[in-house]
Amino acid sequence: MTTPDFGTLARPAARFALYDAAYAADPHTAYARMREVYGPLVPVDLAPGVPATLVIGFHQARRILNDPLHFPADPRIWQQSVPAGCPVLPMMEWRPNALRSSGPEHARYRAANTASIQGVDQHELRALVEEVASAALGEFSARGEADLLVQYSWPIAFRVLSALLGCPDEIGRRIADGMAKIFESAAETAALGNEILGQAVHELVRLRRKEPGEDVTSRLIAHAAALDDIEMSHQLVTMYGAGIEPLTNLISNTVLRILTDEQFSAGLHAGQPVRDALDTVLYTDPPMANYCISYPPYPIDVEGVLLPAHQPVVISMAACNNDPAVTAGADAALLSGNRAHLSWSIGPHTCPARSHAYLIAETAITCLLDALPELDLACPQSALVWRPGPFHRALEALPVRFPAVV
Repeated sequence: MTTPDFGTLARPAARFALYDAAYAADPHTAYARMREVYGPLVPVDLAPGVPATLVIGFHQARRILNDPLHFPADPRIWQQSVPAGCPVLPMMEWRPNALRSSGPEHARYRAANTASIQGVDQHELRALVEEVASAALGEFSARGEADLLVQYSWPIAFRVLSALLGCPDEIGRRIADGMAKIFESAAETAALGNEILGQAVHELVRLRRKEPGEDVTSRLIAHAAALDDIEMSHQLVTMYGAGIEPLTNLISNTVLRILTDEQFSAGLHAGQPVRDALDTVLYTDPPMANYCISYPPYPIDVEGVLLPAHQPVVISMAACNNDPAVTAGADAALLSGNRAHLSWSIGPHTCPARSHAYLIAETAITCLLDALPELDLACPQSALVWRPGPFHRALEALPVRFPAVV
């Protein structure tokens, strides 16, 4: 079936491809074209030959996210029809964790995850982020230029998460490498990433069973859910998946918005909180643009559209947040500080670490702006490249310049 050009009106029979450079370069134009052709429920391809329904309507997304009975998260029947080399399989396949389970198993996994995350002290977390941010800044502040994605956002997400999970650097580097590969659209790269990731988290579980500490992994092991090694490994895969790539991109996307939007650059000088910029980015360019995947167990009619059984239903947080049905006529400034977006999901699969992610990103950005108040983008905004992929909103690089700190 022909993939539409996002610059022209698509044919009604066409699917939109979420995996190519055209979509990555200008997703909001793609969402506008989707609405013109299909309305709130859009046939898409997540990878070549991998069909799904993308939900771009805010109200339809809320209905689906709050209805786990008709829209369960278990993909096992679907994945039987997917080739082993499918590039999106590592991001979507069944794992014994809360993200890919329903019913009692979901409740068991989520209770263990939530309890282990709630054990993180917020004051200690802020101090940890400040320490890691200071070390990262020390690596490049005297040079007058940097790639903030590689030299700041990623090291903070990686080092902070590894510290919270009690993960030694050597294991953590392999976990981060595997997770980054999983987010890519090449089948061989994603499969290799899944293998690297699985081996590394298994080593972390064995280490913390032998040497427990004051960390999330040790609390998971000690939880009354009595997770075995396989279950433990998959809880950690979820935490790393939610913690490194999306957090890296949340920090970078927000810094980009601050550097290119006069409203925020002027507002920050006037005392406007960084949190407002974060929430605006979570509305417009959330780091996970499309996810929250479910698999209807039988054909389900949603407002006249029949969703196929066992075919992925993907929520586009980016598109739903900007649905004209709820934003038409609203002042864009009202988005500043408004946290009613779907970027943390809602319903039984709501992100249990949203307060921690907010704190990490806000602290990291505040430290950056305090240390380098004359920060500027080092290239035209149009020269920035967005990485292809059906799920993330991620830059290839974020080059900046500033007066060298000596």
